[in-house]
Amino acid sequence: MPYITAVSKIDLPCKTDQREVKEVARVAFTSRSPHMERLIDVFDNTQIKTRNFCKPLDYYTGNSTFEDRNNAYLEASLKWSVEAVEECILRAGISKYDITDIVFVSTTGLATPSMDALIINRMRLDPHINRMPIFGLGCAVGVSGMAKANGIATANPNAVVLLVAVELCSLTVLRDDYSTSNFVGSSLFSDGIAACLVMGDNHHGDNRVRYRAASSKLYYDSLEVMGWDFTNNGFKVLFSKDIPEFINENVRGDIDEFLSKQGLGLNDISNFIFHPGGKKVLDAYKDALAVDGDFLRKSRQVMNNYGNMSSVTVLYVLEKFINEGFEDGYGLMMAMGPGFSSEMVLLEMRN
Repeated sequence: MPYITAVSKIDLPCKTDQREVKEVARVAFTSRSPHMERLIDVFDNTQIKTRNFCKPLDYYTGNSTFEDRNNAYLEASLKWSVEAVEECILRAGISKYDITDIVFVSTTGLATPSMDALIINRMRLDPHINRMPIFGLGCAVGVSGMAKANGIATANPNAVVLLVAVELCSLTVLRDDYSTSNFVGSSLFSDGIAACLVMGDNHHGDNRVRYRAASSKLYYDSLEVMGWDFTNNGFKVLFSKDIPEFINENVRGDIDEFLSKQGLGLNDISNFIFHPGGKKVLDAYKDALAVDGDFLRKSRQVMNNYGNMSSVTVLYVLEKFINEGFEDGYGLMMAMGPGFSSEMVLLEMRN
């Protein structure tokens, strides 16, 4: 089976204390819409300490068009993607010319040619690389992209697959949108860029983390739970307050069904690599799974230190497991996103 040989992440230069963000939001929103003041405590309830931002705070209070923000997305995505890829290549001990495939995932900006083409061009990677850009899976696409990368490497044991994930959520917050979803999003979402290298079985490298299986599920009649409305001003976030309840009702059964197909049960999972969508989401996972101990500690630490970076967040959690240590056994990656949908990847992790 293929294996994950390296993961890299970006600590952006405009990382900001949550208390500073709160005060900027107080001025930006409540001065023009006083009723938003009753929601301001949401910043304190997130358990987020610092947020990863691609721009300084004063950028977000200024006037900007959708075109301005998307151009900022293109510039920052390319710059930091290249840095993440170069670091990942260095950690894996390979040449950039060894890469045979690239999977690029994002949901917070638009690019045609797609960003993978821009990365190949900037880095002068092999022009014959197979490309798979994926848009629209939101928070779930970090895990889905991992499944796609490993699927490619399963089909071709000679493959070296590069997964790049970029989410610049801060550029989607709408300054003149006074909806609850936009305000809550301003307290939670941030920016992240990560890269990962997956090697086919014919390669030799750090093969401590091997791919075993993946699962994807779309829940019928749940399209309104999470997503975007595309407006003249840009991306308008939509998410339901019922997401934690949805997790409580579905996630345990979905995990049990997936693991049973691999001849495993929840007790066989030693490493929980979950997307931390927020405090309430992590609490819902904890209640639904009832696993002993602080099994979501690394997910919570990433959320505390970076915020919710949409699809990229789970790769920051994976990077933390790989570089700070994991328990021998199985690992389960999981994230939920628009659709409403869930994505899972089963890993075998041996030191």
